[in-house]
Amino acid sequence: MQIKLETTGPTNVKLQVTADQATLDALKTAAIGRLSRNLKLSGFRAGKAPLHLVEKQLDQQLLQSEFLETAVNRLYVDAIQEQKLRPVAQPKVDIMKFVPYATLEVSYELEVLGSITLPDLSKLSLAKPEVKVTAKDVDEVVANLRARAATKEEVKRVAKDGDEVTINFSGVDTKTKEPITGATGTDYPLVLGSNSFIPGFEPELIGLKAGDSKDFPITFPADYSAVELQKRKVTFSVTVNKVQAVTEPKLDDAFAATVGPFKALSELKGDIKKQLEQERAGQAERAYENQLLELIAGKTKVNIPTVLIDEEIERIEAEEKREVVYRGQTWQQHLDAEQLNEDQHREKQRPAAELRVKAGLVLGEIADQEKIIVEPAELEAQIQALKQQYTDPAMQAELGKPENRRDILSRILSQKSLERVKQLIGK
Repeated sequence: MQIKLETTGPTNVKLQVTADQATLDALKTAAIGRLSRNLKLSGFRAGKAPLHLVEKQLDQQLLQSEFLETAVNRLYVDAIQEQKLRPVAQPKVDIMKFVPYATLEVSYELEVLGSITLPDLSKLSLAKPEVKVTAKDVDEVVANLRARAATKEEVKRVAKDGDEVTINFSGVDTKTKEPITGATGTDYPLVLGSNSFIPGFEPELIGLKAGDSKDFPITFPADYSAVELQKRKVTFSVTVNKVQAVTEPKLDDAFAATVGPFKALSELKGDIKKQLEQERAGQAERAYENQLLELIAGKTKVNIPTVLIDEEIERIEAEEKREVVYRGQTWQQHLDAEQLNEDQHREKQRPAAELRVKAGLVLGEIADQEKIIVEPAELEAQIQALKQQYTDPAMQAELGKPENRRDILSRILSQKSLERVKQLIGK
């Protein structure tokens, strides 16, 4: 097999492959063998007739078609392996010359992943974030536990700080009077002073009693989670259905015993602190890993094919669309709130998509360089662990599918590569 390789762009190459006679003969024999399975010749069982007799009985156009389909795929696979190319999409194929079973020249135009040049990991450093749990953090959890254990008694007086009010509410844009998607609720319980609602909302309800209604404007914070509501002025109409006085249990050893197997309040606080430390340590470790990958990716040299970035943008947008639907918005409403059209929104995602792709390529290259593999036993152990976690039969069936097994294997390999990075960094 002869191969001519031409680089036509940063991530594009053209292969011109000429098959040798031995390969052509083997491919032809294989094609005849496959077609003979359904051919019946007098005196022979199906699939047992000599190939030279089978060839004479075959439709020659069908034989050539079968031969070419196999040959084009076989030459492509052999060529990319020999040239050590990493295609990222199906090639454009052109049969340049074909003399049946004697000459075959095929051209392949394909987009590939170029060489990846990693930085010297031993010369990089990144400090791990310090994990702290303060007495205030513990007290906040205790306060939440007390609130959950509180008793409630309906009262006829006006609401004051610390009461729970049950309300109906709706919001409209103060200027346009258009209803705000998601800004409505019925029989919504709200503890005044909990600061669990939009800033400025709860104080407006102090002094109201059951049956009272009130309209008031609220300007959403500039950092509000829903971008479309940031800095937006909304007029809320609220009706109070019920006011309840909330009485929290006394903070003592007896209260601690109602929460869990604790003999003293100090034991409860100690357990809360331990759990917070574990939770924050896990969060800090994940944040550290993400920062580490961003650091390495930023110093890695690689030409990334556009198709990989475009696919990642689609995944990012799919995640975002699910969040938008959850908030009760349409995708167009979301785009309008951000003052972007479809193309502008996609381009806005490109830097993040490129960084994600680059980080994945970094881990793959490290796995290759460090010869990191996933043993079959590791994969099976992870799949079994997931099956114990997800007992639904449909989910268990999904875990057995080849594509999902590959995805799980990829995740394990990435994590092992990441652990190796943490060992190499700064050494």
